[in-house]
Amino acid sequence: MSQDVLATETNRRQLQQIISGLSDGVILIEVDQTILWANEAALAMHGVSQLSGLGANAQEYAERFALRYRNNHPVLADSYPISRVANGETFSDVVVEVTHRADEERIWVHRIRSMILTDRAGEPESLVLILADATDWASAEQRFEKAFSANPAPAVICRLSDLRYIKVNQGFLEMTGYTRDQVIGRSVYELDVLEEADRKDLAIERLNQGATIPQMQADLRLPEGGSKLVIVAGQPLDINEEGCMLFSFMDLEPRRKAEVALRQSEERFAKSFRLTPVPILVCNAQSQHVVDVNEAFLTTTGYTAEEVLGKSVEAIDFIDGKDACAHLFAALENTGSLDGVDLKVRKKGAGVIDCVVSADTVSIQDSPCYLLVLMNITERKRTELELVAAIEEVMKDASWFSRTLIEKLANVKSVNSPQLPSISFADLTTRERDVLRLICEGLADKEIAARLTLAPNTVRNHVATVYSKLDVHSRSEAIVWARERGLFAGERRIKGEQ
Repeated sequence: MSQDVLATETNRRQLQQIISGLSDGVILIEVDQTILWANEAALAMHGVSQLSGLGANAQEYAERFALRYRNNHPVLADSYPISRVANGETFSDVVVEVTHRADEERIWVHRIRSMILTDRAGEPESLVLILADATDWASAEQRFEKAFSANPAPAVICRLSDLRYIKVNQGFLEMTGYTRDQVIGRSVYELDVLEEADRKDLAIERLNQGATIPQMQADLRLPEGGSKLVIVAGQPLDINEEGCMLFSFMDLEPRRKAEVALRQSEERFAKSFRLTPVPILVCNAQSQHVVDVNEAFLTTTGYTAEEVLGKSVEAIDFIDGKDACAHLFAALENTGSLDGVDLKVRKKGAGVIDCVVSADTVSIQDSPCYLLVLMNITERKRTELELVAAIEEVMKDASWFSRTLIEKLANVKSVNSPQLPSISFADLTTRERDVLRLICEGLADKEIAARLTLAPNTVRNHVATVYSKLDVHSRSEAIVWARERGLFAGERRIKGEQ
């Protein structure tokens, strides 16, 4: 054995002793692509315990292990790291997925670099592959990729070295209408995610420093023209040991449209509220303090805005009648709305007006309120009362009127607005119903007494009880009450029709 060969063998043994305990994998290869030696770390990275498990040479290695790049493209046999270094190529940071062909469930990720050791004459003597196990790193990166892509929050990532976008998720593409090719590779200056930002100078300063960019509003330009209002924030991170900035976004456009629609709706409501000639009052549903009134309310009641705004409806005391105010709000609390309820309103100073009130629950500045609409029916009611009084004057003997006229009078007497619930026909006793039926037939008390075989005083007592229960004060009102409800419609015993 020559001195040169002996020296070479000695150097190799010393090198093997030095690197055998390293955590990085090391594979020594002859120039003819024979696999000469590997440390335990390199064997473990391939899932084998013996050097023979790697194969005798580059060809056998390729038969036992399949390699893929990180973009999932397969590595051809002549492009395997063993083949490349055997061809005299030096390289660094080649990342490949390694799969044992006999067990495709076992996958490793290697980060590989090469070295070429030369002899004294400068000729290649030994070839070295140095492997770092990047499986955990690749798994974490894969999880990040999946999370980034699946995250519905719009986001893009740019490299800090050249400020070009390297990643974009589906959320950003859907929000803006850009395609992936329109984003990837473009610079922050071409697709400016900080355009019209309210603190753009600070954002650019933080971007240049690779520091966190706080949330701020910005207008993001869209590919088809126009812009979208967003909240943008930046978070620095490393990808493949390279500094990057993650921009995330919140789409404010729906909120802006909702605010515009709400503002327009409020403007329309305010105009309608102010200009309507019908008195309107708005009060807080819980405290019943007056929030707003329109000009028609002030004109009708005689109050000034200062005398009603901020005060409770009960304290203003414009609702006439004992417990009427409490009953009104109790009904609103139970049902949330009212329609056509009779109410007497006391004007400031003196005078009471008849109103029909309709009310509903509305939300103003996120607080439930009651909106009360008051229809002044004082003149209409006065006209009706005068007409009824005149009718009653000549109606003291109902026998002079036909059924048709009685029914028409009933329509005149009725106020064409819904009333709160009153007594029903079923609330009368059997004898009281008989008395009411005979009243509607036009019989006087003496005739009713004869028909029912009762004493006249007993009949008068029954008539008084009927009046009291029905809340009427005369025969004509009792007849109108019965006709309004369609009672005794089949009987034709009024004297004028006999």
